[in-house]
Amino acid sequence: MKYWISVAVILVLTLGVALSPVNEYFFFAAYFVLTAIALSTAWNILGGYAGYVNFGTPAFFGVGAYTAVVLFKWLGAPLPVQIVAGAVMGGLLGFGVGLLTLRLRGIFFAIGTIAVIFIMETLMINWRYVGGATGLQLVRPPVSVPFDTYARMLFMVIAVVAVVAVSIARYVQDSWIGRGLRAIRDSEEAAECSGVPTLRLKLIACVISGGLMGAVGAPMPMYLSFIEPASTFSLNYTIAALGGSIIGGMSHWGGPIIGALVLSTLQQIITVTISGEVNVLVVGVLLVLFVVLAPEGVLGLFKRWLRSSK
Repeated sequence: MKYWISVAVILVLTLGVALSPVNEYFFFAAYFVLTAIALSTAWNILGGYAGYVNFGTPAFFGVGAYTAVVLFKWLGAPLPVQIVAGAVMGGLLGFGVGLLTLRLRGIFFAIGTIAVIFIMETLMINWRYVGGATGLQLVRPPVSVPFDTYARMLFMVIAVVAVVAVSIARYVQDSWIGRGLRAIRDSEEAAECSGVPTLRLKLIACVISGGLMGAVGAPMPMYLSFIEPASTFSLNYTIAALGGSIIGGMSHWGGPIIGALVLSTLQQIITVTISGEVNVLVVGVLLVLFVVLAPEGVLGLFKRWLRSSK
């Protein structure tokens, strides 16, 4: 109950911020921070809980984005419908990818997920209905009441998506699904010998993770009022999802929130104050430092500090 009260308070405060006279750039930056939080949380369900490192985040994100574009162009579907459809298509892609790749392990699974990105990007490049390689400009409908601008409205939308993603990740962690996924991460052979339905659990994790990534991608075309394959299927989304989970800690649903918040906020500050190109250097240095010095992330460091202070 306390968790849901906290969620309600956060959403009310978010709505208050969206309606307040805050500088418009804040919402532009906050949208990408919340996107990173949602993507890291979604990635962690398979990559953190089960230990299956998925580099295919842009494929699921892009499927959600292009699903939203198709529905908007074809039927004029409202944004909530686009997000739900993006989640469904992301989940279906996750199911298909899972069936094909989850019998692989380690580097072979990771390579298989990378291949999915290039397959989906190639399909979109050759699909003229959604603009092909040159992309598609979208004419956005009027912004919904009570918001004044799209940046404010979509800030609220992505906040809701992030809260839903975190809530689902929290539920999965505490459920039988999470216990089974952790058993797979520790020793898949031992889990199978103990009667854990490993393939079914991995498929469930892949579907949930892919569905959430698809939902995160769906609002992006409306946010940019433009879509094209190169940026939509960019590996930057993989870096954001993977980096947030590693820096925050992959063993708990709260880790990706902390890591993505730290990493994406730092990137936004560097972009404004120094240069956008320095972002890659910052991400690389942080990942190396945490992998070498704190493989359990910020949460792991905090737990160590608690044990040492007793």
